[in-house]
Amino acid sequence: MNAPLKELKDVSPAIKAEVLAQALPYIKKYHGKTIVIKYGGNAMTEERLKEGFARDVILLKLVGMNPVVVHGGGPQIDDALKKVGKAGTFVQGMRVTDEETMEVVEWVLGGEVQQDIVMLINHFGGQAVGLTGKDGGLIHARKMMVPNKEKAGEMLDIGFVGEIESINPAVVKALQDDAFIPVISPIGFGEDGQAYNINADLVAGKMAEILKAEKLVMMTNIPGVMDKSGNLLTDLTAREIDALFADGTISGGMLPKIASALDAAKSGVNSVHIIDGRIEHSLLLEILTEQAFGTMIRSH
Repeated sequence: MNAPLKELKDVSPAIKAEVLAQALPYIKKYHGKTIVIKYGGNAMTEERLKEGFARDVILLKLVGMNPVVVHGGGPQIDDALKKVGKAGTFVQGMRVTDEETMEVVEWVLGGEVQQDIVMLINHFGGQAVGLTGKDGGLIHARKMMVPNKEKAGEMLDIGFVGEIESINPAVVKALQDDAFIPVISPIGFGEDGQAYNINADLVAGKMAEILKAEKLVMMTNIPGVMDKSGNLLTDLTAREIDALFADGTISGGMLPKIASALDAAKSGVNSVHIIDGRIEHSLLLEILTEQAFGTMIRSH
């Protein structure tokens, strides 16, 4: 699956036509529908995968779908923190964020990473616009407290980490109607204007719910949800996922990702897909072919 594709010029016209014909029912099915894409992992750091992602998103827009990109930036934040002599620490998959770390997060996510994605999409012929939670009052947040696993009933303060209070999708809808591709950084703002670092998976899940998305696609550095023996689970229901949480199969950094996927599936998003962003064009393969890539989560 990871083998490099043959040069396009070496592929016969008949095969090219067959590929396009097979994509047609999916193009028809999802025309006019919103697809929220959580963009992260290797797909964000390898040049070849970055360019492939930009082209894939543009193609989805050109065939009549409404892609909305929500990006992470963990590795980029870690690199920036190292430069100022800080190490990233995590509690239950959430980054502990003091004031200095929050400044770095805002600069990296809302600046460097977001602009890199926007420029790449624009370079290949799309029209992308970058947003943070501040733009159009998009993401209202409040401080998140996490339960202390060592002491029952006690909550931990992990700094300027936010949970979503509400999302106002007006600015995203206005951009979509105007043929733009929104690129959203997961930074929310409190009533007092305080910025909060929000887990990008949570933002993508909530955005998919609020926009009544047809699909939520989460790009990761793993093939999908695996069982304890390392086998890929391709099709899961909400109940099966609850069981995987309970027996510890899903843990660590996968917790917020799967929890967000589950919430979205339970809140009306038709299907949630967790796919391997290390595979070139995995986004198109997931949406425009019948091949099952990664894990699909259904609400029932």
